[in-house]
Amino acid sequence: MRTLLAAVDGGSLSAASRALSTPLPTVTRRISDLETRLGVRFLVRHRRRLILTEAGEVFVAAARRILDALSEAERTAGGEYREPRGNLRVTAPIMFGKLHVAPIVHDFLAAYPPVTVSLILTDQIIDLDEAHIDVAIRIGPLPDSRLIARQAGKVRWTVCASPDYLRRRGEPTAPDGLPEHDCIAFEGLQRRRTWSFGEGPSETRVTIAPRFSVNTADAVVEAAAAGLGIARLMSYQVAEAIVEGRLKPLFPDQPVRPAPVSLVYPAEPVQPLKRRAFLDYVGPRLNRVLAQIEDAFR
Repeated sequence: MRTLLAAVDGGSLSAASRALSTPLPTVTRRISDLETRLGVRFLVRHRRRLILTEAGEVFVAAARRILDALSEAERTAGGEYREPRGNLRVTAPIMFGKLHVAPIVHDFLAAYPPVTVSLILTDQIIDLDEAHIDVAIRIGPLPDSRLIARQAGKVRWTVCASPDYLRRRGEPTAPDGLPEHDCIAFEGLQRRRTWSFGEGPSETRVTIAPRFSVNTADAVVEAAAAGLGIARLMSYQVAEAIVEGRLKPLFPDQPVRPAPVSLVYPAEPVQPLKRRAFLDYVGPRLNRVLAQIEDAFR
């Protein structure tokens, strides 16, 4: 069944041979023997590709269910559902992951020696099923999906500048004064060159003309701290620089809609213990970290 599925998924017997690291004659013989034993044809060649017959489609669908059940049984027998063990694949935004997720993961690994973690840091949204991700940490509103989400806290957008820049250029008292100032754009999130303020009916948008733009948040922070202009970033990205006095937040009375920080994971009838342990360990600690970040702006 595995050989047949490898041929179907790869589109050819040669692809199955490469995927299984099995000689091509062996792949051909296995599928031929299966067809002979059942007295039915599963595959036909069409323009150098394999096409499933009607009987083949029925058999392949059943084979996938059987192999999935077998894989589940192997994980159970191997102890994945008796104690946390095995590899856990986690994804998070780059800067948030470096600053706040990785340190918690280090402590988690010390607490759970049988578990290993692959941490994928990217600002792109990864399909959890396709990339075999166990837990994704995401910032912002979540679309409706088949996934489960646990909220770990909130962050918010913050406009800030260095004390040196504000001494030289003056401090704007309201967002509508921003077009008169040098601004720094986070190229990854602000390509439209508009910053929004407030929420609901009172929301306003301000068009900026950036003097400097860059595609990583830490480079935006350093440019703002160096006095190049006014930047708009998430609170977790600038909290340290604000505490150190390198940056000063602007418009403290301006209402800002917070963005949720969520732990997102697939919905399964029985959650592997490694995932449950990770969620229970990381969630409360991440919540405390995010609360400390908010304290930096009070």
